[in-house]
Formats: sequence, C-alpha cells, structure tokens
Amino acid sequence: MLSVEDWAEIRRLRRSERMPIAQIARMMGISRNTVKAALASDGPPKYQRAPAGSVADAFEPRIRELLAAYPSMPATVIAERISWPYSVRTLSGRVAELRPVYLPPDPASRTSYAAGEIAQCDFWFPPITVPAGCGQVRTAVQLPVLTMVTGYARWASAVLVPTRHAEDLFAGWWQLISGLGAVPRVLVWDGERAVGRWRGGRSELSGECQGFRGTLATRVIICRPADPEAKGLVERLHDYLERSFLPGRAFASPADFNAQLQAWLAVANTRRHRALGCAPADRVGADRAAMIPLPPVAPVTGWRMALRLPRDHYVRLDTNDYSIHPAVIGRRIEVTASLDRVRAACGGHLVADHERIWAKHQTISDPAHLAAALALRRQRVTGLRGAPEPEVEIRALADYDAALGVDGGAA
Repeated sequence: MLSVEDWAEIRRLRRSERMPIAQIARMMGISRNTVKAALASDGPPKYQRAPAGSVADAFEPRIRELLAAYPSMPATVIAERISWPYSVRTLSGRVAELRPVYLPPDPASRTSYAAGEIAQCDFWFPPITVPAGCGQVRTAVQLPVLTMVTGYARWASAVLVPTRHAEDLFAGWWQLISGLGAVPRVLVWDGERAVGRWRGGRSELSGECQGFRGTLATRVIICRPADPEAKGLVERLHDYLERSFLPGRAFASPADFNAQLQAWLAVANTRRHRALGCAPADRVGADRAAMIPLPPVAPVTGWRMALRLPRDHYVRLDTNDYSIHPAVIGRRIEVTASLDRVRAACGGHLVADHERIWAKHQTISDPAHLAAALALRRQRVTGLRGAPEPEVEIRALADYDAALGVDGGAA
C-alpha cells in the first residue's frame, strides 16, 4: 500500500515540478498505474479492512420482521423468538442499529428564551453555618439564599435572607428585581409556601404574592410537583455556586456572606457561557430592554405592624425584642422592618431605629431609650413624693357616738 508520504510526494512532483508520470514512476520505483491512482485520488490513502461479517447477518431478516410488527420489542425477547444461540450483546448491537428504521422520529425539543421573557427563582441552602451574632450560628435551612437567573441573558442574582417568611422573601425578591433594573414578564417558582402552590391542576398564588405581582404587573408561575426541568437554569446556578463560590471561603456574619456573594456575582456575570457563546453581561442589556419597567412606587415588603406601645416600651419582631422611646408609651406606633433595619414611627416622627439582629430570642436596647425611661421613672417618683398631703377634718368621738345611737357616758 502506498504511504501517505509517497502519495504527497507524487502529487508535488506532478503538479509543482511538472514531471512526467513515467519519470515519477522510475524515480520512486513504483508502477505508472500507482502514480495515476495517487493523482486521481481525492484524499491520502488509508487502510480499510474488508468487513468480515457478523453472526447476526443470518438472523437479520427475522429480526426485521419482528421489529416491523413490534418496534419496541426488547432485544432479550427477540433473542427468545429467533432462538439466538450467541451472546445477547451482539444481538443488542444489531437491534439498536435496525430499530430506528421502524420507530417514528422523536426529535427532542430545545428550550430557548426570548429577551425579557422569563426569570427563574428559588431558595439555595448552602451546606455551611454562618455566625449570626450573640454567640449563635445559623445553618442553611435557617438562613436561605434567595436566587434568581434570567432566561435570555443568564444574569444571576442572589441574596442571603433572615428567614423564609413572606415578609423576608418578598423583601429579598424586590431587592433582586430592583437590582436587575427591570421586571421579567414571567417569574417561575417551585412551590414555595409564601409564594404559592400547585393545586387543582393550576398555580395558586398566596395573597401576598398576588399583591406583589400586581404592583410589578408581571406573572408568577408555580412549577408542577416533581418537575425539576422546569427550573433547570436556577438549579444549575445552585450547582455553580457550590462548586465555584463556596470552596475555600469563611464567613464572619450574614453581612460578610452577602458582601462576598455580591463581589463574586459581579465577576461571574462577566464570564463566558459556553451555551451562550458570550457572557451574561453582554446580553443583559437586551434582556432589560424587553422587560417591564420598574413600578413608579415600590411594592410594600418587609415586616409591618401597628400597635399601642406598652409600658415596658419594647416590641417583638421575629422572636427578638426591640426598644422604643418611652415618651410614646400608650400611643399607637407603626413598626417596619427590612432585611437589615427595624424602625418605629409615631405621628410621623421616628422613635426607634435599630440594626436588625439575625440571632434569635435577643433583647436589643438603645442606650438613649434606657436613659429616657430612667429619667421618666425618677420624675414620676419625685412628683409623687413632693405632692402636698390633703387636709382631713378631725372630729370628736362624741359625734360618732351620736350618729350610731351609742350612749358614751354608760358604764
């Protein structure tokens, strides 16, 4: 067989040097027919072994008959029907080659997303513990990470939130959406209790979610149970976070976790995605342009309650007690809490502003509130002691005897 090197040299001598075929044959010691064949070939010569045949060739007509009648018949059943005497592995290979001829084509669908169309949301529970302050640590179940990824640009967003309660969920969700700068037209969730559930063959949203999506003018869809493919984008983001973000990191507090997470996401969104052929940062502009603009008024999120301040001038929020200025004891106050602050107002005036504590069962006191309470107690005690005693008339005992009909002179 002519080697590739000789084949290449023959073509060079003929086409570049214009050497006659007979002279090439004499110089290389081969026949002229070999030279002609090398010049006529489309590619370099390669060794091709003649097919030796298979023991399945003699059984192929019967295999085809069975597949024509029953296209999905297993190879093991076919082996029984044709009395196959050899290894079933050889038969399985031949059946796999022939079966597609008798089955109807079944092309797989390819999921694609239009710009601004959709974003998938979920909770990620990283396998870590984070110090929450006051000597407490919180596990992933207690401190979930709210994640969101857009379908078209694959732009990823995430934030650690204190709880899975609706108040904290919607506060974190609004933080992600406002950080994105626009509202996706469809938001997908996987049956989170505070968002909604799948019931009666359709999505059933909670009252809080209805109010939230109404303000944003968007649509929220709850995935069917046991359907992880419906939110494959956010599931892959969770896997990416566990493989790329978590290893080698330590976190001093929830705020430190969020700071490191946001810094990492800023870099991750500029990395090239193989499926996209570019980075999410290159497509997020088109994604935002096709989304719904942010509402002129932000949706109401976070913790909100109105109450009359009791004498101990503390209010409880998420198992923790926060002090309020004692000057408004007995008056109605409005308490609001975001992911990081707890505030109280009375008559439009701010009467408390605390950093929100993520630990549990703690009492948070403002020194100014304690000093004001002490001053009020002292003022009250001093006022009571300094008040003049009331004048009481002193009457003779005989007046009481006369009123009761008693003879005071009797022995």
